[in-house]
Amino acid sequence: MSEVQPVIGVIGGSGLYDIDGLENKEWRRVESPWGETSDELLFGTLDGVQCVFLPRHGRGHPIPPSRLNFRANIDALKRAGVTDILSLSAVGSLKEELAPGRFVLVDQFIDRSFAREKSFFETGCVAHVGMADPVSHRLLDALEKAATDLAIPVTRGGTYIVMEGPQFSTRAESELYRSWGCSVVGMTNMPEAKLAREAEMNYATVAMVTDFDCWHDDHDSVTVEAVVKVMQGNATNARRLVKAVIPELGKARPVDMTAERALDFALITAPEKRDPELVAKLDAVAGRVLKK
Repeated sequence: MSEVQPVIGVIGGSGLYDIDGLENKEWRRVESPWGETSDELLFGTLDGVQCVFLPRHGRGHPIPPSRLNFRANIDALKRAGVTDILSLSAVGSLKEELAPGRFVLVDQFIDRSFAREKSFFETGCVAHVGMADPVSHRLLDALEKAATDLAIPVTRGGTYIVMEGPQFSTRAESELYRSWGCSVVGMTNMPEAKLAREAEMNYATVAMVTDFDCWHDDHDSVTVEAVVKVMQGNATNARRLVKAVIPELGKARPVDMTAERALDFALITAPEKRDPELVAKLDAVAGRVLKK
């Protein structure tokens, strides 16, 4: 099987708007048939590895979670040649041992968002991709090693529950999520992870803990001021982590069958029943299988 020369995409969450050490930098708009992306994409290289950065909320954070165009963002990264996505996200902790400042390399998601477009596949071209294991273990391996080497507090494994927002949780919601065994709560990584799988891109989340949500009796209820203070420290460590892990992830490797062949048996709609306009929009996401 032919090797893949990776292109690393980084989706920066709150407080992360660039990649340290990136050379040959160029901000460039990538047009998508799914609408406007959150911002221009930043192209460049790091130790010879091609990288593409997207600030999830736009530079200066003008876009709230429910108004993010997740489909345009993922489609544009795919069009830019990205093969592997590192998604960085500020989250609240739902467990005592996951204190503010800790990074959690989550391996599962629960999607409780409700006001977002969650699939590229609509009426006229239906597909069902597997999501049992939504995160690339290869990416997690590299992230865990890099974080450990940098002495960044890190925990591997855990469930990220995605709430709609933009308000923080009520105490009852926070306790409900804890009763489900969730590790962290945030507002942005679904449907991002689902769409990355539909686009046959490897995906991993670095969930950066900013607070204890509101369940913890010994801590004040979450406030924006408290979150921002921890976020600044997290952003510094996030930039260190991304800079350290990209050279490792940029090495040539075999095809990752779980993600990069996710559409092999996912398309359900018969070829003669497919909507030509929708098929045209899917040229980047699903062109590999639709052209067969």
